[in-house]
Amino acid sequence: MTNHRLNLLFALASLPFVLQPGVGRCDTPAPRPAAATAAPEERMDHISVTSVGTGSAVILIPGLSTPRAVWDGVASDLAKTHRVILVQVNGFGGDAPGGNLAPGILDGMVAELDRYIVREKLGQPMIIGHSMGGLAALLYARAHPDHVARVMVVDALPFIGQLFAPGATVPLIEPQARAMRDQMKASYGTPTNPAFAEGTANNLALKPDSRARVKSWVIAADVRVSAQAFYEDMTTDLRGDMAKITTPITMLYPWNEVAPSKAKADQLYHDAYAAAPNVSYVDIGDSAHFIMLDQPAAFQAALTGFVAGK
Repeated sequence: MTNHRLNLLFALASLPFVLQPGVGRCDTPAPRPAAATAAPEERMDHISVTSVGTGSAVILIPGLSTPRAVWDGVASDLAKTHRVILVQVNGFGGDAPGGNLAPGILDGMVAELDRYIVREKLGQPMIIGHSMGGLAALLYARAHPDHVARVMVVDALPFIGQLFAPGATVPLIEPQARAMRDQMKASYGTPTNPAFAEGTANNLALKPDSRARVKSWVIAADVRVSAQAFYEDMTTDLRGDMAKITTPITMLYPWNEVAPSKAKADQLYHDAYAAAPNVSYVDIGDSAHFIMLDQPAAFQAALTGFVAGK
């Protein structure tokens, strides 16, 4: 197994173990809201949604244990020309868990997002998802191809289990994923381990400020929600459906000098999305999983090209 895969697996596996039970307090001050004119938050069973700006809609979905604040660096500028829909999973960002203590988080996210799109008459919005949010974007494109114009997936795979072994399948990894989920949930109510939080952040981001923000988000999330979401992420396999997802996909992925190298990252992500009929690739160097934090200018450029249809 490559160093990249080991590092990513460590980050994925350790992330929910370090979460503050219930509503946590962040060691680092929370970033400012994306824009002062954001609409009041609308809370559903699985997600909450707020919006800012006017124009054609762009939906931003954060990843595992991550609040909508991950998009703060791009939301305000994007809102100058678009209606920006900012999603947050209930239980992340210090929010109450809502309906996310039970199975069905990913399916609930997709269903509630579609009801919102239809009710708000958004037509075919663009959807951008990071990590687990990228998987949710792919699930949405599979379920509702007529309700989405195009998708940007930021460092997510159709099946994260393939990082364990080239021939991994859901039945092979499900027992381990279930055991990890149950252990995570059992840790609810115990004190946060700052060393693990810092180690997780260090595996997911490269820059000191990026790591500080990721650490604060990790601590603020509800471990029970992260455990269930982690399990669903691990046991969702879209590899057999990629050829059927005709929605245009932009695959944005990182590489760096430590791991993965550009060559290894190219192979991993190009192979994972090879079956998709309409996919383009954008790589950003000197970055880890949180590309928008490590390389904000490069991420902004990629986002600008995506929303412009380039």
